[in-house]
Amino acid sequence: MVEVTFTISPRVRNIAAHDPQTLPWIEYFRQLFWSSGVDLPDDDTLAKLIKEITLHTVELLPSEKVELPLQVPEAFLIVFDPVLHTSQFIDVKGEPTREQQSLSFVMTSDYAPTGTTQMRPGPLRISLENRSSMRALPGIWIAGNKLHSLLGKRRPFLTAKRLLTNQTFRDIYRTDTLAVDQRLKITSLTFLFTDLKGSTELYERVGDLAAYDLVRAHFHVLNEIVAAERGAEVKTIGDAVMATFPTPDRAIAAALMRDAVKDLNGDLLLKIGIHEGPCLAVSLNDRQDYFGQTVNIAARVQGLATSRSIFATSQVVAHNEASQLLQANGIAATPQTRALRGITNQFEIFEIP
Repeated sequence: MVEVTFTISPRVRNIAAHDPQTLPWIEYFRQLFWSSGVDLPDDDTLAKLIKEITLHTVELLPSEKVELPLQVPEAFLIVFDPVLHTSQFIDVKGEPTREQQSLSFVMTSDYAPTGTTQMRPGPLRISLENRSSMRALPGIWIAGNKLHSLLGKRRPFLTAKRLLTNQTFRDIYRTDTLAVDQRLKITSLTFLFTDLKGSTELYERVGDLAAYDLVRAHFHVLNEIVAAERGAEVKTIGDAVMATFPTPDRAIAAALMRDAVKDLNGDLLLKIGIHEGPCLAVSLNDRQDYFGQTVNIAARVQGLATSRSIFATSQVVAHNEASQLLQANGIAATPQTRALRGITNQFEIFEIP
């Protein structure tokens, strides 16, 4: 996992984290190692938890060495330094002993050893030596449920998928999202395709100029709807739109606002298809685009739609939030098995009236 966090620039205001060598060990963990991604409890609760799971901590200057006499319980322990990222697991189990046990732990800048050593409950003397050029902050922790619970609570974070499906981001960084030769595999993305029913007849009936203005107005309405549901318009193809959403429920919510297009003109009817799955994000023709079988299926599903219909695959309808959204709107999706052009296997397709 690659995690990127941001903090204030020293040019704006100085904070203690700009000089990490001055931070106490718990603040080093909080501000630098755990960062803002971990949803930590309030200071009093955190201090209590840390006391319960910590056997010992020490600050070691460069070339400094210390020996720590401990009485280790039967537990899974970890010796860890957040500065150099060196760690050693200690699996303490078996019959307790009164004999002195010993363990040596050397910290360097260019090597981060990790492994598991077995010890018995009882006296243990740990030798810690800092052979790096930086201050080290090693500690001995009980790596049990309390530690896992403490670190397992994550604050909401912005993923690459959410960023690339944000309309404002796409508008500002049209050609700078991905390098031309870069391909980004996205494990799950929801695609929505729309098409105007009877657009050819519309041009013939009202004339090129009036029809073109209506089509442009419909593009504008769809762009606003997609952006409002945290999606992004990828491109227009004739009078069709391809859009992406981070989750299926957002695509369903956008599709259910189809009457906003009809309000422009009673003759404008949207045909909509939705599918979810993995894809490739690429840069093509000076914009970010997507390729893969998921995209192909979404386009074919849209081709099944008739006037004012929303057609979605089972992956979309089965999504928990999407299903709840349909139920909240009193909508029952009708299942049917259909063949898609160019796709070998038949698909379970749901029609949303």
